[in-house]
Amino acid sequence: MTVTNVVIIGSGPAGLTAALYCARGMLDPIVFTGELRGGQLMNTTDVENFPGYPDGVQGHELINQLEFQAKKFGTKFIDENVINIDETSTPYKVSYSDFGIIKTIETHTVIIATGSSPLWLNAPGEQELKNKGISSCAVCDGAFFKDKTVCVIGGGDSAMEDALFLTKFCTEVHIIVRTSRIRASKIMHQRALENPKIHWKIGYTVDKWNCEDDKLESVSLKSSEDESIFNLKCQGGFIAIGHKPQTDFLKNSSIKLDSDGYIETEQNSTQTSLPGIFACGDVTSSNKRYKQAITASGQGCSAALDCEKYLESIQ
Repeated sequence: MTVTNVVIIGSGPAGLTAALYCARGMLDPIVFTGELRGGQLMNTTDVENFPGYPDGVQGHELINQLEFQAKKFGTKFIDENVINIDETSTPYKVSYSDFGIIKTIETHTVIIATGSSPLWLNAPGEQELKNKGISSCAVCDGAFFKDKTVCVIGGGDSAMEDALFLTKFCTEVHIIVRTSRIRASKIMHQRALENPKIHWKIGYTVDKWNCEDDKLESVSLKSSEDESIFNLKCQGGFIAIGHKPQTDFLKNSSIKLDSDGYIETEQNSTQTSLPGIFACGDVTSSNKRYKQAITASGQGCSAALDCEKYLESIQ
């Protein structure tokens, strides 16, 4: 069996940038795209904060351009999910299912760029209104709601950060928390309390999202005390209840994860706890604070350079 230089798992901005740099470095990378080719950007409409696009770009268009660029230099793509990495010996063995047949690729190095996915409420109307008023990224979409009323769902630091960020653009920001216990740190909670644009709905859950002319018009909130329904007019809804790293395929792995399931990397490096296995983008503990396409791309570049240096050291 021919041993390839590098297998990249994931095809979002991190994986595709890693592929571009590896391909230009003559490493002949193989990319496993996974079931969601292109990652979260494929479900994003206008991207206005990726450098080089002053007029913005559609998420799928940005991914297509990154993929084309990686292919231009010889990257090979496999449209399958990786189901396992055999780390017991080197070269590593990456297994995937091809129409039910288990196949294996041997590789000197692996770059994991599988990303993370936002947790959703799955309330009625939510799926239909994604990118039509409902979002999981305030930094990405907040500017679209200038002078509007929006709500943020969640009681942790992420929700407080999102709410405070949205006050830069929005007239009113309502934080909706299902219990009286605020999980956010005291300092973040206090900052939100002191902001005059932020209003609170404590002890409420989202019963359903309501649309008008195919856009979010209001949210129906259910009281946890008496189950009464309160209708809040809003043009934007931001769900900030957390993310889930795409690391299920590593459940039997010895790669070190943090308490939330994100891959830990060495300081100032993309190296994981196993030599020759690197990680970049939203799947890493170092990027879970930012979760931006540009920071994922930056880490993808770093992973490729780290990978290239490692391969030179073992030759």
